[in-house]
Amino acid sequence: MSEKKPGLIRKFFRLIGKVVSAIRYMISLVIVLFFIAIVAGVFVDDLQPMPERGALYLAPSGTLVDQRSYIDPVSEIFSQPGQRDTETLVRDIVQALDHAQYDERITHVLLDTNYMAGGSIAKLEEISGALQRFKQSGKPIIAIGDNFSQSQYFLAAHADEIILNPLGSVMLTGFGSYSSYFKEALDKLKINVHVFRVGKYKSAVEPFLGKGMSDEARADRLELVDSLWQFYTSRVEQLRGLPTGALNDLANNMHLRLAEENGDIAALALQQGLIDRIATRSETKAHLLQILPNSNGDFDSVPMAAYLNHMKLSSLKTVNKGRPEIAVVVASGSIIDGNQPEGTIGGDTLAEMFASIEEDDQVKAVVLRVDSPGGSAFASDVIRDSIASLRKNNIPVVVSMGSYAASGGYWIATESDKILALSTTITGSIGVFGVIPTFEDSLSAMGIYSDGVGTTNIAGMLQLNRAMTPEAKMIMQSGVEHVYTRFLTLVADARESTPSAIHEIAQGRVWTGKKALELGLVDELGDLNDAIASAATLAGVSDYKIDYRRKPLSFMEQLMMEISGNMNAAVSAMGLQNWLPISLQHQLASTLKPLQFMGNHSSDPNHVYLYCENCPL
Repeated sequence: MSEKKPGLIRKFFRLIGKVVSAIRYMISLVIVLFFIAIVAGVFVDDLQPMPERGALYLAPSGTLVDQRSYIDPVSEIFSQPGQRDTETLVRDIVQALDHAQYDERITHVLLDTNYMAGGSIAKLEEISGALQRFKQSGKPIIAIGDNFSQSQYFLAAHADEIILNPLGSVMLTGFGSYSSYFKEALDKLKINVHVFRVGKYKSAVEPFLGKGMSDEARADRLELVDSLWQFYTSRVEQLRGLPTGALNDLANNMHLRLAEENGDIAALALQQGLIDRIATRSETKAHLLQILPNSNGDFDSVPMAAYLNHMKLSSLKTVNKGRPEIAVVVASGSIIDGNQPEGTIGGDTLAEMFASIEEDDQVKAVVLRVDSPGGSAFASDVIRDSIASLRKNNIPVVVSMGSYAASGGYWIATESDKILALSTTITGSIGVFGVIPTFEDSLSAMGIYSDGVGTTNIAGMLQLNRAMTPEAKMIMQSGVEHVYTRFLTLVADARESTPSAIHEIAQGRVWTGKKALELGLVDELGDLNDAIASAATLAGVSDYKIDYRRKPLSFMEQLMMEISGNMNAAVSAMGLQNWLPISLQHQLASTLKPLQFMGNHSSDPNHVYLYCENCPL
């Protein structure tokens, strides 16, 4: 008998089965590729050995920061290569330079600033200290650049030789601080902005009040930028052996000097003594081959990231078990309530970190690195209170101020045993404000009205579609004044002064670290390393290890970050940056989206803020 042919329904189900099997095999293949990439990534960092003799290749990428901003791992996996390296830790640069100073294998530092987007003057100052310590070893620093922005050039000025591309420039323009003002636009849109503040210099709310800055804000901001520019110019002139005032004269007369050089800005930089050599990329490479150790037609060097990995491997050989710890906690970004990702300061996040430190018997002292213009008053006090609990348990706390530690950033610094700032740190801004917009006039212009009943005069006082009542305005202003009084008291108690004396230097006024030292708002000038040493002294320990504390991550977050980091490393090493079609990247990212960490940004529950608007200059 002939075999019976399968029916149409059976054929259909067989086809479905084959499709399902194919999908299963594809998913299995993707999983295998994932784990191959993870395993490969573990060994990628070791692919580049240390040269016996060579240069430390220092090429900061993106913005200089104290803490990298959190990027969810799924997005990082599928990002383009240039999007991943948007931030460089200042402490990584400092550690690499300080170690290379005594490393016999390192003969030079090759400083390439082409990939650096910028950094605050305080972060440049901290790296400046490390570069100057390195120079004491007698090892040369060579700086190369296609162009030098103001921040790039500050670092390059430390070099023994600066090389600039013929079509490049050194652009020194001075510091400025400008804001946009919205009062007229708000009036045209019929938006009512209700402002509550204490401190005539607290200018964060001025954009809502007029067309320009007040006389007080103008004087405060001008003094600040003048002080920072004075630091910049004096340091560069000293490093380059230029006469006092040379940079200021060049900036003010750039148009005339450039005309004399027929528009050749590279030639002007050479003529003014800002650089030492003009060379194309190929000429630069040929020059470096003559002065740097080289083999196989290329100069021997090790990138900073690889060098740091070698340092970590070496440190693993050191016996750390049982050694006392100095815990370093970084508070970077705006202060916000609740738990927040890194790059933002969550009140609950830091409180939980301090609580875990309090239970750790190995931690003998804490260094709190503050790099914040402030934010929520409530979250700031949650952090301050958690620090107070640490100190009650005889764990000294030293604050190290970064680019800025102002307003809410200074509020949390009051609860410490010692405060260190860089000379260019922006601090102070001891003032309080609240801003609440209402849209009743905008809505009425469109024929939308609010009406109803309430049991009291202040029922619905914060509804944005209703006008604020006089009672509500009094409540808000009283709350702002109360927080300001508390702020003055906290500072006065911490600085062994009186609220009235602190009020004279407060009112929202902003100071540099150098001026803050004169005013008694900080104890010493110094960087993060100085703060760590100071904390160790207060704790009475000399042999200790440093533990940089991070926000605890869930198992899934840790797994995804490990996958992300290792896959990025493996993909780059294999030269497969665009390893998946864009459409498939988007589909996979969408599939894995539930695994992403979701931040929860919330405002101050009382609508009262401690924020320094002048800080991110």
